[in-house]
Amino acid sequence: MAEKRHWLEHPATQNFLIPIFAVVLSFAVGAIFILIVGQNPFEVYSVLFSQTLGTSYGVGQLLFKTTPLIFAGLSVALCFKAGLFNIGAEGQLQIGAFMTALVGMYTVGVPAFIEIPLLVLAGMVGGGVWGFIPGYLKAKTGAHEVINTIMLNFVAAALVSFFVTNLFNVPATVHTPSIAPTGRIPRFDAVFSGFEGSPVNFSIIIALLAALFVWYYIDRTRYGYELRVVGLNSKAAEYGGISVSKNIILSMTIGGAIAGLVGTNYVMGYKYYFEEGFSTGTGFMGIAVALLGNNNPFGVILAALLFGMLEYGGLVINTMVPKELVSILQAIVIIFVISSNKIFRKILVNFLKKRTLSIND
Repeated sequence: MAEKRHWLEHPATQNFLIPIFAVVLSFAVGAIFILIVGQNPFEVYSVLFSQTLGTSYGVGQLLFKTTPLIFAGLSVALCFKAGLFNIGAEGQLQIGAFMTALVGMYTVGVPAFIEIPLLVLAGMVGGGVWGFIPGYLKAKTGAHEVINTIMLNFVAAALVSFFVTNLFNVPATVHTPSIAPTGRIPRFDAVFSGFEGSPVNFSIIIALLAALFVWYYIDRTRYGYELRVVGLNSKAAEYGGISVSKNIILSMTIGGAIAGLVGTNYVMGYKYYFEEGFSTGTGFMGIAVALLGNNNPFGVILAALLFGMLEYGGLVINTMVPKELVSILQAIVIIFVISSNKIFRKILVNFLKKRTLSIND
């Protein structure tokens, strides 16, 4: 009879505990840096948590910062499942947001029930096309997606900069004209008075629906099964009759389309126009979000909340510690996410050995 496994040995348990382990370690190391700058870690962390989670305005800011990270994290996570490293979410979200603004500028007078889905679709098409390009190159020529997506990030930034600066800008600014009023997503403070002044808007509902879609697509459909098989072993997938090239192109295209939805938060729900440089590395942070979330759509939501809290929390504790400390903390989280799997398993093995010895004794 097989020996019953300890609950800590179950993969599902480990997948849940390892990210928590990484976050706890990173906050512990962050406390050392806080001590170095002459502050009390307990006071700094207390202010950070109370100002982000303890007030409705703070929660609103947290959710606003979290929304684009969910889109970016889902984009990276879905491609990871197919064995692809999508570093191009930054470019994909810029193209998607720009297309959202561009279509919104020229569809004035369209009813809201048509305009809002139209702008959402425009962002998805823009991001999807920018994801399709490296996917197609990977599938048809073998060109590595990491190199292609990195280069396309620069191309995307240059393209939108040219168009905004020379063709579609409000004079003396670096942003486009405003989108049609009927294409604007309401903010929370229009419905909930406690969120007054906070930029959080109902695009977060779109982000949660996107997470639900990615979960259903990956875990509950034949296409998702094929995608996962390709990610695990492309040669075995091809031998089993699964088109590897089709799944590479499809996953990169869908990933790009999800990244393109970032425009719903900024363009449709906040500024109502596209502004050059608005993303501030959101696409790259999506890689960390996907890793911390273990490429699970619901894990991505939780990881995005953490990084969203750190992003807004950096502003809250700016008077107590240097703002660079939050960037250091984010970097430490990423480092521990990458290394914690091995560290955690080593600690687990030692714990189980000691437990077995104590039982035998």
